[in-house]
Amino acid sequence: MSDIPYTQEILRKSVHLSSLWMPALILFVPPYRPAAVFAALLAGNVFIEYGYFKKWPFVMQTYGRMFGKMLREKETDGKFRLSGSPYVLGGALAAALLFAPAAAACAMAVMLISDTAAALIGRPFGKHKINQGRKSVEGAAAFFVFGAGVVAAFAAMRGLPDTFMYGGLAGVFAAMFAEVYENRIKADDNLSIPVIVGAFITAAMTWL
Repeated sequence: MSDIPYTQEILRKSVHLSSLWMPALILFVPPYRPAAVFAALLAGNVFIEYGYFKKWPFVMQTYGRMFGKMLREKETDGKFRLSGSPYVLGGALAAALLFAPAAAACAMAVMLISDTAAALIGRPFGKHKINQGRKSVEGAAAFFVFGAGVVAAFAAMRGLPDTFMYGGLAGVFAAMFAEVYENRIKADDNLSIPVIVGAFITAAMTWL
């Protein structure tokens, strides 16, 4: 379960959705350039978050005011821990480097949209708890339904083969468990989801 109010969760996920420019960049910009952009932004993001941890005045006046209230308890407990943002950039960087543009862009879109749906639907409507109450069946179902919708829409709009669809659906199903059991596998879902979905799409298109 999240340790921040639902209104703040909505703000967090609004920022999440604003990152949909990342799959667009992967899809429409020549290879390797998106990876360079993501790498530069990742380095800058980590630098800023370290400055926030050290309470550098110029960082507190900007980053702190804009995003401080959105940080979860584990990100403000007095130890230096990255927020979800660097992991989003890390996931985009990994996807851009590891997979073909269509697979990488779809994998990032699944992560951004499905993770948002899981949180915003699971928190108010999640009655059937799983993973020691941290997640819900309803949130997990929302993750899969929205992820499947992203894969289907992506395949249809880009005229991709059925193997893309099969791999994407299998990847979304596997990524759903990575999201639900994030605390057990010790991998931030902003990073693990695009890697899993991209890997399943790539494997399906290669071997099926």
